This record gives sequence, C-alpha cells and structure tokens, in this order.
Amino acid sequence: MDVTNQTTVREFIFLGFSAVPQLRLTLFVVFLIVYLLSLVGNTLIIFIVLMDSALHTPMYIFLGNLSFLEIWYTTATVPKLLATCLSQIVTISISGCITQYYFFFSMGATECILLAVMGYDRYLAICNPLRYSLLMSLQICLWFSAGSWIGGFIAPLLPTILISYLNFCGPQKINHFFCDSDPIFKLSCSDTFFAEALGYTCSSVVILSSFLLTMSSYGHIVLTIIRLSSREAQKKTFSTCASHLTVVSIYYCTIIFAYVRPPAKYNFTIGKVVSVFYCVVTPLVNPFIYTLRNKDVKKAFRKTLARKRFVSGKTHHTQF
Repeated sequence: MDVTNQTTVREFIFLGFSAVPQLRLTLFVVFLIVYLLSLVGNTLIIFIVLMDSALHTPMYIFLGNLSFLEIWYTTATVPKLLATCLSQIVTISISGCITQYYFFFSMGATECILLAVMGYDRYLAICNPLRYSLLMSLQICLWFSAGSWIGGFIAPLLPTILISYLNFCGPQKINHFFCDSDPIFKLSCSDTFFAEALGYTCSSVVILSSFLLTMSSYGHIVLTIIRLSSREAQKKTFSTCASHLTVVSIYYCTIIFAYVRPPAKYNFTIGKVVSVFYCVVTPLVNPFIYTLRNKDVKKAFRKTLARKRFVSGKTHHTQF
C-alpha cells in the first residue's frame, strides 16, 4: 500500500467492549474481582510452595513457576481491559503496543512449554517411578523451568521485530482490549503478509507442538493406569495428574480456537470474548483447581495457617 502523504499514527485507541456501553460498569466490577482473586490465588500458591519444604519437589516447583507466570500473563492485558470499561478513550503508544504484544505472547508461549514440561513430569512419575528421582532431579527440574522461560521469550521475538517495522497511517482504533496480532495487522498500511505468516506459523508451532507433547505424555499415563490391577490404585494414580489435565484442557481449547487458524478467518467480536477466557478466567481457575484437587497443597495450606496462628498467638501472649 502506498503510504505517501498519509499521517503516521503515534498511538492506538482501544475499543474494548464499547459495543455494549450499558454493561461496561458491570464488566468492570466482574473483571476487577476476577483479576484480584487471580493475583491472590496465584500469589498464595507461590507462598505455600516456598514456605513448605515438603513441596520442594519438581511437580510443585513447576506449579510455582506456573503461578508466577499467570500473575504476569494476566497483568499484561487486564489493566487496559479495566480501563476500557471505565473510560471511553483508552490509548496506548505504538511502542507500548508492540511491547505489550511481545510480553503477552512470550508469557503465552512460556505457559505452553511449561504445561508440556509438567505433563512430562507426570509421565515420568507415573510411568517410570523407580527412575523418577534420577530422570527428574532438582537440577534437571530447574533446567526445564529455565528452558521454558527462555524458549517462551525467544518464540515471539522475530514476529515482534517485523511488527515494529510496520507503518500505521490510520485508522487508530484497535477493536480489542489489548494489542493482539490480528487487530494490529488490520491497522497497518504496510504489506503485512510476511509478518502475519511468520506470526501464524510461530504461534501454531508452539501451541500444537506443546499440545501434542502434553497429550503424548497423558496417552502413556492412561495406558499405565489401565494396566494397574486394582481400581483403587487406578483412582489414586490418576488423581495425581487430574488437576494438571484439567488446566491443560481449558487453556488449549481457547488458544487453539483463537490462534491456530488462518488470519482471514478472524472475527473480532468472537476474538474478544475468547480472549477473556485465556486472559482473565484461566489464570483464576488454575490456582483453584490445583488447591481444591490437590491434597498436598491443601495440607500445606492448613499447616501454613496453623503456623501463622501459632506465631500470632505467641506474639499476642508475649505482649501481655
């Protein structure tokens, strides 16, 4: 497209859910409550894992990483979402938009890799219990954790660089509540074919490869469970990975629907609704699933509360 004599856009305006102005205040209250609960829930899991030495195992180290990731994953988008519910005009600079795009997709890629690693950890624990401590030592666990973060932040780097070279000449309204890929490409007056193709390829490779690896781990787990002789043993074994499988199902269903499809098929209204699930709902659901379905976490939580009450009571008694 010829960009000669066209005004260069310096900032974007988020439309958010402006199509339903009568619901904006209600949406603000709902999103704020969910966001705060998500922050508290994930922070609580990190605190419990750090405080209880019994949880200093690979499974819970990965869980702590996931909770830390969810805090930043949701924080990358929700503040702007809340702002669009309160104000009619919410802006973001071009550089700020590209930065948000990079960190959002970095966190998303990191979560995909981390979920695959957590699936592999459960596979080793259930299918190779005698060699588990050797195959998933603390050092290997830390390497997997670091690799998830590094790989996640490398994955969207090249698409982000290509986006930074695009020209934006107007209009400046983003039909979304954060800088997602398709709304950005829609506003560019440059040729976006290569950037779109690369972004679509990178997201598809990361999402599908991590999903297939995770499903492969659980396929082997299911076969191992079926071979167990007693029903009680089957139930006990499956309970150790049921929470992770629930999280994987919720997360991958939404992101595969959102990103593993041709860019031309994108619907902005549906895209915003689906984005709410993986940006707002999933980070809240994760800590509740892991705490409600995990006996070790619930036990550690009760121990932490008891310890706090004991310290508080002792301090109160000393004051008198």
